[in-house]
Amino acid sequence: MSNQSISAGSSRQKTKILCEGAVMVAAAVALSYLKIQFLQAGSINFAMIPVIIFAVRWGLGWGVAAGAAYGTLKFFLAGGVAINLASMLLDYTVAYAMVGVAGLCKGRKWGFPLGAFAGCLARFVVHFITGITIYKILVPTEVMGMTVSNPYLFSVLYNISYMGPNTVISVATCLLLDKPLKRLPQ
Repeated sequence: MSNQSISAGSSRQKTKILCEGAVMVAAAVALSYLKIQFLQAGSINFAMIPVIIFAVRWGLGWGVAAGAAYGTLKFFLAGGVAINLASMLLDYTVAYAMVGVAGLCKGRKWGFPLGAFAGCLARFVVHFITGITIYKILVPTEVMGMTVSNPYLFSVLYNISYMGPNTVISVATCLLLDKPLKRLPQ
C-alpha cells in the first residue's frame, strides 16, 4: 500500500468522524430544548447522550472536542446562564468538554454506560468547582428547602439536584443502547 493511499484513508476517516461529530453536536443542541428547568440554571434532559455516544465511539480527544463545541453552542443557542466570562467558560465549554471523558471507555465492555457515568461525573466535578469558586457569592442561600451557608455543601446540593437525574438518564439510556451501538461500523 502506498503512502498516498494511507493518507487518503486517514483523510476519509477524519472526514467521517467530523461529520458524525457535527451530527451528534446538532442532536445534542436539539435535545437541549426538550428539558425540565430546575432551580435557577440546571436542567434535566437527554442532551449529553449524543456527546457520550460520539466520545465512546471515537475516543477521548474527539469526545472532548465535541463536548466543548456543544457546551459553547448551548450557551449561545439554548439560553445559557452565566454571571461572568469565567462562569460561562467553566459551566458550558469546560463542563461539557468533560463529558468527552466518556471516550476513555472506548472499546470496553459496557463502554457506553460506563462512559456515561464517567462523563457525567467529570462534568459534575467542573460544576462543583464553579460553585465553590464563582457562585460562592450566593451563599448563604436556600437549596432544596434548606438554608445553606457552606459553599461546598451549597455546590454539592445544587449541582447534584440536576446532575443526579441527568446521570441516571444518561447511564440508563446508554445501558439500553450499549449492544446496538457496538454494532455500528467504525
